[in-house]
Amino acid sequence: MCGIVGAISQRPVAAILLEGLRRLEYRGYDSAGLAVLDANGSLQRLRVLGKVSGLAEALDATPVNGLLGIAHTRWATHGEPSTENAHPHISHDRCAVVHNGIIENHERLRAEQLAAGHRFLSQTDTEVVVHAIHDALAAGQTLTEAVRQTRLHLQGAYALGVIDGQHPDCLVAARQGSPLVIGVGFQEYFIASDVFALLPVTNRFIFLEDGDLAELRVDGLAIWDANGDPVERPVRTSTVAADSAERGPYRHFMQKEIFEQPRAIADTLEGRLASRTVLPEAFGVEAEAILSGTRGVTIVACGTSYHAGLVAKYWIEAVAGLPCQVEVASEYRYRKHVIPDGHLFVTISQSGETADTLAALRLARQGGYTSTLAICNVPESSLVRESDLVLLTHAGPEIGVASTKAFTTQLTALLLLTVNLARHHGLDAEQEAAAVQLLRSLPSQMEQVLSLDARIAELAEQFVDCQHTLFLGRGEQYPIAMEGALKLKEISYIHAEAYPAGELKHGPLALIDEDMPVVAVAPNNALLEKLKSNLEEVRARGGKLFVFADDQVPMQEEAGITVVRLPQTDDLIDPIVFSIPMQLLAYHVAVLKGTDVDQPRNLAKSVTVE
Repeated sequence: MCGIVGAISQRPVAAILLEGLRRLEYRGYDSAGLAVLDANGSLQRLRVLGKVSGLAEALDATPVNGLLGIAHTRWATHGEPSTENAHPHISHDRCAVVHNGIIENHERLRAEQLAAGHRFLSQTDTEVVVHAIHDALAAGQTLTEAVRQTRLHLQGAYALGVIDGQHPDCLVAARQGSPLVIGVGFQEYFIASDVFALLPVTNRFIFLEDGDLAELRVDGLAIWDANGDPVERPVRTSTVAADSAERGPYRHFMQKEIFEQPRAIADTLEGRLASRTVLPEAFGVEAEAILSGTRGVTIVACGTSYHAGLVAKYWIEAVAGLPCQVEVASEYRYRKHVIPDGHLFVTISQSGETADTLAALRLARQGGYTSTLAICNVPESSLVRESDLVLLTHAGPEIGVASTKAFTTQLTALLLLTVNLARHHGLDAEQEAAAVQLLRSLPSQMEQVLSLDARIAELAEQFVDCQHTLFLGRGEQYPIAMEGALKLKEISYIHAEAYPAGELKHGPLALIDEDMPVVAVAPNNALLEKLKSNLEEVRARGGKLFVFADDQVPMQEEAGITVVRLPQTDDLIDPIVFSIPMQLLAYHVAVLKGTDVDQPRNLAKSVTVE
């Protein structure tokens, strides 16, 4: 969602702040701004509606100089996208705040502050924070004390960066439910929403915990925990390269990330497979005792990660013979649960900071789940730190809002989990060895599918003028159809829906005509004949069929049917392999339509609030 950058240094910070914002653009935003404290102790603020490039132009036209500053990219929650609602927010020309998250009691605080004489210049919930800090400063408190005092009155989730004209040697940061990291330099410190923003200036990071308050000065750092006690958080060295968030020769980050999938999956498998088995150490030192005693699995996730969980349900029940339930995290939080005995609670998240998924994990721990497993791409994330077992996906940075390599590496991780669970519940050595061989074949299989890029780019031309598209799949391919529909609607803005193919006659057939393309996922499996019958129902009503089928499927192209051939795979890994043409189709349609592929409208990469 929104992005925060801050810096206190012995060198000018405006360029550092601006570059940090550029590297946070993938999170999604509608406005951008920065505030720098100049040599005279005056706050110099620039804000623009639109892209960071617009802020860069404003900075060229009106340079600001200073050794202390904060910056922000905003994704509108309270108040429309506008310059007035953009961050940083300033109170009485003295203190400035940037804020990620939502202040849930802002209406009450606003009413109190209006009655006290404060003037509000925005519609945001954030402005109540900066006015509260100003009041504490005016009462004689230090900046750190003022932020600590203000937090006592805030309800909700937030990450804060705060500066004050009368404290030119201090940057204060606070975290509650929204991620915030400190970058450690030589006689300089930085804050940001994630490490990617700061990689050009440091590779050493401190990850704040929920409730932490930090005071940053050029000559040192102090951190207090949620109880107000001084604490030391470990400094971690990031192995992510500074250029990992660059597009390289690709037109878009999404395109780059689609083509990175063979390597991402190879990295996810590295060190986790022996010649014939999945290594139990892949899940942590306590994994064997937990997985051998698991009698069922509960998976909770959001969006694309939820679709990965739905595929895993088919695998876990078919291969491991264990019951598996999959829930949307935002729904899981707000209903009563019957906790099945012996179930492993699995959360899936690319960022590890997804608000609903994190809250579901905490609720599950309170409610009685004794074992939890996180499948995640960010080793320092809250989800990883708060789970008993962890399986990192090693996808590398994913910048495009529409998830691609994060999805397929999540599927790969879930298949590793399935095989490991199955070993404890009846899978014999030969069956496990066969599954391991299929896992090893995944990178090369995906390379072959990526060679269809030009063919799918041509196919995309037939979707550009469509208003609606239907995706069909059966069995474990139904979640892949759901993911294909999600990708198309996310980045091309074409309305797309997915159905189990057998449900056509229960309603969706009413929509079929020559103007609605129907995309079908058709591997050569036990459900193929059933799927072919469903597709005949589409043809009989004049629908245009686009079928992604492997080499062994007996289906020919003819009027009304376009067939894209994939190399033959195996039922077990079909969902991973068939994900790629869904991604390529969405990508090429979006390119032809001229949409913002990497930063689609109204969407954010990391959803850190409800």
